[in-house]
Amino acid sequence: MTGGPGTLNADQLPPDRQPVIIAARRTAIRRANGALKDLRAHQLLAPVLAHLLAESSIPAEAITDVVIGNAVGGGGNVARLSLLDAGLPVSVPGLTVDRQCGSGLDAIALAARLVAGGGSPIYLAGGVESISTAPLRAHRIDDGEPDFFPRAQFVPHSFGDPDMGVAAENVAARFEISRDRQDAFSLASHQRAVAAGKAGLFTGEITPLETRAGSISTDDGPRPRLNSAVLSRFPPAFVEGGTVTAGNSCFDADAASGVVITSLERARELGAADGLLVLATDTAGVEPRLLGIGAAVAAERLLAAADQSVAGVGLVEFNEAFASQALACLDYLGIEPDRVNLDGGALALGHAYGASGAVLVTRVLAQARRNGEDGQLALALISIAGGMGTAALLRYEQIERRRPGA
Repeated sequence: MTGGPGTLNADQLPPDRQPVIIAARRTAIRRANGALKDLRAHQLLAPVLAHLLAESSIPAEAITDVVIGNAVGGGGNVARLSLLDAGLPVSVPGLTVDRQCGSGLDAIALAARLVAGGGSPIYLAGGVESISTAPLRAHRIDDGEPDFFPRAQFVPHSFGDPDMGVAAENVAARFEISRDRQDAFSLASHQRAVAAGKAGLFTGEITPLETRAGSISTDDGPRPRLNSAVLSRFPPAFVEGGTVTAGNSCFDADAASGVVITSLERARELGAADGLLVLATDTAGVEPRLLGIGAAVAAERLLAAADQSVAGVGLVEFNEAFASQALACLDYLGIEPDRVNLDGGALALGHAYGASGAVLVTRVLAQARRNGEDGQLALALISIAGGMGTAALLRYEQIERRRPGA
């Protein structure tokens, strides 16, 4: 393979530097201001971190660092707060990453690069978002009074800095994604998520959360009664005469997701049976008015640097913030929509901002373990506010079958 921007080259890394994800967990993904509204971000994440340690039989003091993505929290380093709440010792530090929607995937990418630096460390990495409890934001005006604003500024105003829905309309228009295609894609996402839920396919990846109302261990977004007739009745949500509606857009959600990532050498010492080798990661910048296409540009560059084609990728998990941008990215990469998000995506499950990129990786590992195809390639990708996108190329391996030094 040939190296490239942001790329980890698995063919050139020795076992003590090859990053591998050996465990992944998430909470249920619940609508904002719903069942998880009483839990703050660290209270969503701490049970996931504790579950990962228990599942992997890793002593808490063996963790090198905890790297967590978060987009709309109140600061204060939610990674450190969460790890201490999870019972990790004070000797374990924490780092919080903010790349908005990409934060969870970028936290995992950062941990992978740290593993590639050598020393066989062990990291907990992932993302969390409690939109329900996110603090109100305000600028101070001349008299000192607060001037509240709904979201942060992502780029200078000269670049347009569109709201997410407007940017989704821009992508739909620029890449000629019709309303019918968007609605059909959204319906398929719900149908797949409903089927997966009924089949119990999410059960093994979810860490239950205890709330005042009881234990929460199932997603609440997938709509079993949704159909094309219902979707056709939704009016444009962001631009008059547009094609992006509430029906073909994701909803805001609360959730947390995390992984254990270490070197292949350390994974063998821990007795890990299998995992996802992190072959490469990349983040690209694009025109902010077309921010939804960022994931495709990152993935295109990543695959080229790794000398891989989309045809050779067996699993694809893409964050479906909007059907328009998901379809535009898939068209750009030449990936058929029926190959993506086999158990549904964010259109059905919800978008928990900083957690969503980590959820993609958790979903990849769960699906890879289910089909058990040794050596299967996977792609996780997400578009990001401000005109960016992050992608990760992964490979599922039966670790116990790999001879020492391979």
